[in-house]
Formats: sequence, structure tokens, C-alpha cells
Amino acid sequence: MNRQHPQGQAKGPFSCTYSPNLPELLMQMNCTIALSTYQAGKVVFVSAQDADKLIQLPRNFNHAMALGLYGNRLAVAAKHEVIVLAHDPGLAAAYPKQPNTYDSLFVPRASYYTGAVDIHGLEWGKAGLWAVNTSFSCLCLLNDQYSFIPRWKPSFISGLASEDRCHLNGVAMNDGEPLYVTTMGHDDSFQSWRKTIPNGGTVINVRTNEIIMENLPMPHSPRLYDGKLYMLFSATGEIVAADPEKRTYDVVNKVDGFVRGLARHADHIFVAHSKLRQNSSTFKDLPIAKKAVTSGVTIFHLPTGARVAELKYETTVDEIFDIQVIPGLKRPGIVSPDQEVHRLSLVIPGTSFWAKPEEEKKIE
Repeated sequence: MNRQHPQGQAKGPFSCTYSPNLPELLMQMNCTIALSTYQAGKVVFVSAQDADKLIQLPRNFNHAMALGLYGNRLAVAAKHEVIVLAHDPGLAAAYPKQPNTYDSLFVPRASYYTGAVDIHGLEWGKAGLWAVNTSFSCLCLLNDQYSFIPRWKPSFISGLASEDRCHLNGVAMNDGEPLYVTTMGHDDSFQSWRKTIPNGGTVINVRTNEIIMENLPMPHSPRLYDGKLYMLFSATGEIVAADPEKRTYDVVNKVDGFVRGLARHADHIFVAHSKLRQNSSTFKDLPIAKKAVTSGVTIFHLPTGARVAELKYETTVDEIFDIQVIPGLKRPGIVSPDQEVHRLSLVIPGTSFWAKPEEEKKIE
């Protein structure tokens, strides 16, 4: 993957351009970017190959949406399930296909078969794995007994129904508990949020069930950083820092794209943005619509709001749903459930193994 393409050269899958400083920045920060794209059906790891080049590792996940990261675990919301992967350095060192290539290797460890609930957010907390259940307008917990366990819904939602009434789309955690959520609207009928686009968004305090901010331009990806509530205004491309007590916000910076997906590493925030479909009846008239012509990631310095680096896709990836930053791993690998090799990965407390293929079959 090159920073630029020679004139006339064909662009391959996942072709992108990026700031010259981005590979070195990721190396210095000792981290890897993880992206999900439901449009392409992939989770993509973006790592520094060296100080000058990036390398990508795309893997198949059907309709990949929300990503949740905690310790060595990565949860991926797919179309009808949530897949939990965990990484192990020992597996990477002896990986049959590419030994001694990755500093750790993510492999599937569990799946929660949720059914079609349209999960827009995943967060680990004290009670377990929380999901933003957009279809049922609630926050829920995932386990191995039920499709989901409802734990909270906005006070204006009269009951559970698969109707996406307010487009509940994000949760900000505090000390392992949900504290704030974002929605696109606050009515109680089937997809009523579509009637108030682009300025019907809200922030709700989960503990008090009070709407503390409203009339927002499609808020997404709420996160608590250093006592401030950061979120993305998708309709305008703005990154904002809000004061929940004063119920005000300041614009940190802006991206020419449909912003959705926010993660922090050290003093930097990583913002994902998408290209808008020009034939979309829902989004074609948004303030950002004409400028949202590429997808990618922009990195900002959190204390100052200054733009530091960016990556832009030229092929394959038009819409990014979520982003995480994997700390402590310069170049992790990932094996998706559709890759047969994952069935040979065995991890127990303190060590790991690769089972031998039956009849010494060649691993494809």
C-alpha cells in the first residue's frame, strides 16, 4: 500500500492514500487501528509496516458494525451475532500460515447469537458485555441464555419492539456503567427519528433518564475523556466536546465526511468518516452531503484539537461503521471465523498450541 499511486497504475482492493507521518506515528504510539465496514463486510487492521509504509489486514465479518475492545478481547457485531475474539502472542509466533510475522494473533473465542437487533455499540462493563440495541431502542447485556437481556430504555419508549423508534446509537461508559447515550430522535413510533433529521438528536443521562441535550445534528459515538463528553455530529462532520452539567458544547474540529466511530489512544483521538451514498433519501440533503466523498480516518491531538494525520480510501471501503485503537501491538494478526485455520488454535491459561490438521492436510 503506497502513499500515492504512479499515474496510470490500477488501484487494487483497499487502496488508500495517507499522510507521510502516519506510519511513523503508529510505530511511536505502539498501536494498530481496527476498522469495521458493513458495506464491505470486513474488519480491517491498519498497522505500520515500517516508518514509511502501512499494511492492511482485512478479514470477513458479515455486515461488520460495532467494535468493542477490552484487554485482549475484541468483540465484533455482525449481522445476526456478536463474535468475541482474543489475541495471544504465542499463537502468533507459531502461526502455521505465517510464523513469526505478527506480535499477537486474534482468534475467535465465542459467539452470541443475538438475531437481527442492529447493534450500534459494544462496551464491556462491570455487568458484562453491553450492546446498544438500536432495533429495540434499548441498552442490553449479552449472554449465552438469551438473544439479549434488556437493561435500560429511554423513558419516552413505551415498550420493547423491533421498530428502531429513536435510533439509539451510542453509549458512553463511566466506571464500568453506562452513563450517557445518543439518539437521533425522541418519539415512540416506528422509525420516527427519520422525520426529524438532521436536527432531532439527543443526549440522555442513563441514570436519571433525562434528556440533557437536544436538537443535535445526528450525534454518534459518545465517549467520556478527561471529564468531557466527546461525540461526533454526523450531519455536519464536527467533533465536539460537551459539558453535561452546563449542557453546552464546543467544536473541536471538523472532517469533510459522515463522521461515525471515535477512539482514543494517549493524547490522540481517531475519527472515522464515511462517503455518503448520493442516492440515499435519508442522507442526501445533510449539510455534509456534498463534501462526504471519501471514507477514512483522521487523527487529532486531543489537548489542542489539531489535525495530525489522515488516511483516505480510494477503493473498496466507502462506509466505515466503527473504529478502535489496539494498544501495545504494532502489527497484530486476525483470523476470522470463516478461516478453517482458527479451529486449530488452542489457548489455555498460561500457554497456547496449534493442533495438527487431520491427516496433515495443507492449511489454506
